[in-house]
Amino acid sequence: MNRFLRLLRIAQVGLRFALHEFLPPGRVRWALALASHRRSEPRAERLRGALEALGPIFVKFGQMLSTRRDLLPNDIADELAKLQDQVPPFPSAEAAAEIERSLGRPISTVFASFERDPVASASIAQVHLAALADGREVAVKVLRPNVEEIIAHDVALLETAAWLVEKLWADGRRLKTREVVAEFSKHLEDELDLMREAANASQLRRNFAGSPLLLVPEIHWDYCSQRVMVMERMYGTPVSQIELMRDKGVDMQQLARAGVEIFFTQVFRDGFFHADMHPGNIFVVTEGEQLGRYIALDFGIMGTLTEVDKNYLAQNFLAFFNRDYTRVAQAHLDAGWVPPETRLDEFEAAIRSVCEPIFARPLKEIYFGRLLLRLFQTSRRFNVEVQPQLVLLQKTLLNIEGLGRQLDPELDLWKTAKPYLERWMVDQIGWRGALRNIKREAPYWAATLPQLPRLLHRLLAEDRAEKIERAFAALHAQGQRRNRLLAALVAVAVAWVAVQAWAVFKVL
Repeated sequence: MNRFLRLLRIAQVGLRFALHEFLPPGRVRWALALASHRRSEPRAERLRGALEALGPIFVKFGQMLSTRRDLLPNDIADELAKLQDQVPPFPSAEAAAEIERSLGRPISTVFASFERDPVASASIAQVHLAALADGREVAVKVLRPNVEEIIAHDVALLETAAWLVEKLWADGRRLKTREVVAEFSKHLEDELDLMREAANASQLRRNFAGSPLLLVPEIHWDYCSQRVMVMERMYGTPVSQIELMRDKGVDMQQLARAGVEIFFTQVFRDGFFHADMHPGNIFVVTEGEQLGRYIALDFGIMGTLTEVDKNYLAQNFLAFFNRDYTRVAQAHLDAGWVPPETRLDEFEAAIRSVCEPIFARPLKEIYFGRLLLRLFQTSRRFNVEVQPQLVLLQKTLLNIEGLGRQLDPELDLWKTAKPYLERWMVDQIGWRGALRNIKREAPYWAATLPQLPRLLHRLLAEDRAEKIERAFAALHAQGQRRNRLLAALVAVAVAWVAVQAWAVFKVL
C-alpha cells in the first residue's frame, strides 16, 4: 500500500504540472493530457516546479540535468539551473532559531553581524553571510527544518521505483538498482550531518593545500554542529557566468583544462572527490592575484575509491585513450565486472564498434551521454554489472563534461587527461610506487619480523613438519630444472625480505 501511495504521489504531481507533453506520442500521453490540469506556464517552469514539489532528491536530479546542455533544450537547461541555488528559502527566523539551538547561545554572542536574508538556498540547506567577533567573514550553512523526514520520504519513492525496475524489467537485477539507490541514500544521509560535511571540506582543503588550481574554504570548528556549519566566506563568480569571467580576464581555455586536471587529481591521486559538481557549487576567482582559480563549495556528497578501483579505472581510461580495446575488455574481466565465461574477442569487438567513431574529435563533437547510452546497450549482451561504488564517479564525469563544454567547446578531453593518467600509472608501477608501498608496509614488517623465528619454530614443531618434508621431496624428484626455479624464487623472496627489513630499520 505504501508503495502504491508513493507512486500515486508522483502521478499526481505529474498531472498537476501537466508533464504529459514530455512523454512520447501515444494513447498514454493522450489520456494523461485529458486528466492533467490546464497550465499556462512554459514547460520548463512546470518541470522545475514538479521537481521542487517532489522533494530534495528530485531537485538534485534536476541539478544534474541542468549541466547537460548537450542533451537538453536551452529553455529547460536554463530553468533547471535555478535549482542550483534558487530553491525557495525557509523563514530566516527558523534559521536563526536553529543556529541558536545548535550552538547553545544567542546569535549576537557568536556573530558581530548576521544577514537575515539567505545568500543561497538549496534543497537541503540554506546559507547566510555573517562576521565573527574578530571580524572574519564567514558563511553559515543551516539545514532545512524537518529535512530528515522529507529525505526519508523521497528515498522511499526511489526505493519503490528501484523495486519496480527489478520486478518488471529483465535487466533490473543486473543493474543492481536497489543497491544503487542504497548507495545514493547513504550519501544523502551524510549530507544531513554538517559535521561530516565540515570534515570532508577539511580533508579536501588539506589535499589541495598550496595548489594553484583549487581553493577550499577553512572550517571554523568552534561554531559547527550536526545542523550548522560555519566556514570561511569565499569571493568568486559562479562558473556558469562565462561572459562575466571573460570580461574579468579569465583564460577560459586554461580554466577548462584546470577543471579536468582537478577531477583526475581528486580521483586518481587522492581517491577522494567532490561528487556534486554542478555550477551552483563551483565558483571562480575573478579578482586579484588568484584570478582564474576554482573555488569548491558544498561538500555533502564526496566519493571515495579503493586502490583496486583506481587501478582498474586508470587502466580503462588509458586503454580507451590508446584505443587498446583488448586491454579495456581484459580490465573489465580482471575487475570482475563481466562474467568470467565472457569471450574477450566478442566483448572487444563490441567496445570497438561503440568507441572508435568518437575518437580524435574535439569535445564539442563528442557526446558522452550518447556514448554511455550505447555502451549501456552493448553491455546488456555481456551481462556487465553496474558497480554501485562507481555511480557517483559516473555522475561526476558527466558533470565535468557539461562544465567543460560550456567553458571551452574546443577542449580535447582525451589530450588533456592522457598525460596526467600516464604519469599516474608510471608513478604507481615504477620505483616511486614501490618505495611508497615499502614505507606503507614498514610498520607491519616492524611488528612481524621479530616474530618470524618463533612462528617458524612452531610450524616445524607441529605435525606439519612431515608434510613439509614430503613436499620438498616431491619437488626434488621433479628434477634439476624445478630445483633451479625454486632456488630462484627463494632468492627473490629473501631479497624482498631484506629490502623490507632495511626499510623497517631506517624507519626505526
